[in-house]
Amino acid sequence: MKKRNIAILGSTGSIGTQALDVIKRHPDSFEVEVLTAQNSAELLIAQALEFKPNSVVIANDSLYQQVFDALDTHDIKVYAGESALASIVEMESIDMVLTALVGYAGLLPTIRAINAGKTIALANKETLVVAGELITKLAQEKGVNILPVDSEHSAIFQCIVGEFHNPIEKLILTASGGPFRGKNQSFLESVTKEQALKHPNWDMGAKITIDSATMMNKGLEVIEAKWLFGVSLDQIEVVVHPQSIVHSLVQFEDGSMKAQMGLPNMRVPIQFAMTYPERLKADYPRFNFLDYPLLTFEKPDVETFRNLGLAFRVAKEGGNQPCILNAANEIAVQAFLEDKVGFLEISDVIENCLEKVSYIRNPEIEDFIQTDKETRAKALELIK
Repeated sequence: MKKRNIAILGSTGSIGTQALDVIKRHPDSFEVEVLTAQNSAELLIAQALEFKPNSVVIANDSLYQQVFDALDTHDIKVYAGESALASIVEMESIDMVLTALVGYAGLLPTIRAINAGKTIALANKETLVVAGELITKLAQEKGVNILPVDSEHSAIFQCIVGEFHNPIEKLILTASGGPFRGKNQSFLESVTKEQALKHPNWDMGAKITIDSATMMNKGLEVIEAKWLFGVSLDQIEVVVHPQSIVHSLVQFEDGSMKAQMGLPNMRVPIQFAMTYPERLKADYPRFNFLDYPLLTFEKPDVETFRNLGLAFRVAKEGGNQPCILNAANEIAVQAFLEDKVGFLEISDVIENCLEKVSYIRNPEIEDFIQTDKETRAKALELIK
């Protein structure tokens, strides 16, 4: 395949570091053009010295001098601030933008990248959760491909490659169930962040790991799948699959089902998005059926894990409701990580915000920005 110039937004996070590992394994296929980070200046500097990008962005302005001083003599341009993060994606030399930022922060840079005609490898599900209709419409207008990086959406995409002309009857998103699968509300009242951060199968960043424990991650993925694959909510089902071997399934109109399977390893979907439509050889461990004689599936417990039900609800109501859900969740999860709220209170904060923040049926980008700001303020009030 032709060498691709990659911009990685959020290169110091879990997805970003694994993407760089993929690039390191395939130096003839990729060139690192841009790296960005929010606060992790030292790691960003180390990555820049190793991969020699054209430019780096440190979103936290106060860290600019530290990064500049370290890279100035290495012919690497250094920029700082949120506006630089959003505009760097427009560089002519970039072929693909991997959006690996966590949360709402990924929305505006993704919009700018789409407007600039860049192929998007999307690991930032919140972009489609917050503004799915706006983003998918813009991508169609600009003729831009959005290639999913999340393991579940990558699995669905891999199942429908070659089937684009065949209507989908149902998407089945699998969920591991997280560290608290099978636990009841009385148990969850006293769980600690240390317990919640111990995911049984996947190695992810703190925010996504907590979202997995509350089942919000799966709720966000439901909303993302709706927009990515152009299906209705009635066509999406969530099934708990503790082994995390079947990454998701597609059922077609004749009843046939396709599943994408493999050992839990985020580098596989990252690499697939970065190389599509080709597959490059990889030396990751292979799945062996004999090591997993029992693959099990069960119904999710939406009464105990309310966030999944809330996500289905806001996806149905539409408008700015998913934006409210996302912003409230980001604040509540951070508060839980800082020991300011209990595990079950995360859902309470989200429900409260959904009731109190104004509903907008047909939001524009400015409405999303205002809704996000208003919801964060309301959530912080509830937590104090």
